[in-house]
Amino acid sequence: MGPGNGARGPIPARGRRGATPRLPPFPPRSASSPTALRWRGSPQHPLAGSWGDLRGFGPAPLLRHEGPPLSSEAWPGYVRPRELPAPLRAILVIALLYVFLVGVATLESGIAALGAGFQEALLAQVSNPVSGLSAGILATVLVQSSSVSTATIVGLVGAGTLGVPEAVPMIMGANIGTTVTNTLAALGNIRRSEEFRRGFAGATMHDMFNLLAVVIILPLELVTGIVSRVALALTGVLRGTEIDVVPGPSPIRRAVRLPVELLEQVIDPETIGRVAGVLLLVVGLGLIFLALGFITRNMRRLIAGALERSMNRVIGRGGGAIGILLGIVVTFLVQSSTITTSILVPLVAAGILTLPNAYPITLGANVGTTITALLASLAVLRPEGLTIALVHTLFNLLALAILYPVPKLRLVPVRAAEWLADQAVSHRSIVAVYVLGLFILLPVLGIVLLD
Repeated sequence: MGPGNGARGPIPARGRRGATPRLPPFPPRSASSPTALRWRGSPQHPLAGSWGDLRGFGPAPLLRHEGPPLSSEAWPGYVRPRELPAPLRAILVIALLYVFLVGVATLESGIAALGAGFQEALLAQVSNPVSGLSAGILATVLVQSSSVSTATIVGLVGAGTLGVPEAVPMIMGANIGTTVTNTLAALGNIRRSEEFRRGFAGATMHDMFNLLAVVIILPLELVTGIVSRVALALTGVLRGTEIDVVPGPSPIRRAVRLPVELLEQVIDPETIGRVAGVLLLVVGLGLIFLALGFITRNMRRLIAGALERSMNRVIGRGGGAIGILLGIVVTFLVQSSTITTSILVPLVAAGILTLPNAYPITLGANVGTTITALLASLAVLRPEGLTIALVHTLFNLLALAILYPVPKLRLVPVRAAEWLADQAVSHRSIVAVYVLGLFILLPVLGIVLLD
């Protein structure tokens, strides 16, 4: 039988140089005996061989190459795609990370523009701890900065509108509300299931840790007043400390904010109000979606194999102590926990950092974000500023001391984030329910029903 009639004999190994070699036609299949097909490649040439049958694999043909890897030596005319040199790829990844962080900062500005004017009135009207916690979450989501929320709370306490015990649940709520940005940043990989699973888990483990910390420490504070009492005692000790130099703005944060400020001059929130907020929100999400996919692909090629294993091994040393210290230092230098935790999203999504090793960096970022405000508060005249800054720091340190040393508790936030990510991959609508429910709906209900 000739080749045109479905023969299974060998075909010539080489054709015209540079021409695309062709496989022989599929052998005949009968309806009663569906055939899966396997090509047996020759070691000398990947297309010199014959078809073989694999029965019972279903009605569709399965084509599988079993020869040597395709190369220009074995297959004349085949050209391997050129790889980008590692230094150029590193520059590309840095540029993409910058675009990603500009997108995160633009997203923050958009949310802040949408919530302009609500924060102080919201915080001033609470009358019980649960509504205070809800107000802290919602106010921080609206302004996209726990530092701004803390500064507002300081002003309210200093003016006598709020007492320190009433302000403590608000500080805890601010810790939860500030995590919404990196959760939204993880959506950039939503069309790539595995990357989205890892990235969404990497983002939401921050949420889970802060939620678990509040569940444990808020009742403890309401019963014993431990956080506010220690903060007030330390305020008396530290008020004699003279701080002449307050850390200036981070160069990295300034560089990230510069394009956003230029954009805000074009889309002026004060002129067009909440329309500007929507536009900034769309631009921010667009930049995040654009950059994140390229970051994960290029970062996976840049950092792989031995380097990837070494990085995870170093960060995991000392039971995660290196990771916690790294998170504190990086967050202090860039003066934003959002930048630190958002950078972790593409690293985890690309599989470069494992979740257990990214986790202590997140916890370090929680502590690091309070240090700048703590140092700055030593330079102000009102003692309430120092007290609230100490509450923020003590809450994060106490949460770390309670949850991290106990092995059974340590990974509860990680496992919860992994479970949530699995559900989000199976049902994408869960993402919207989670984000809107945790950061908008539940805080609003907490304020409206309990205040």
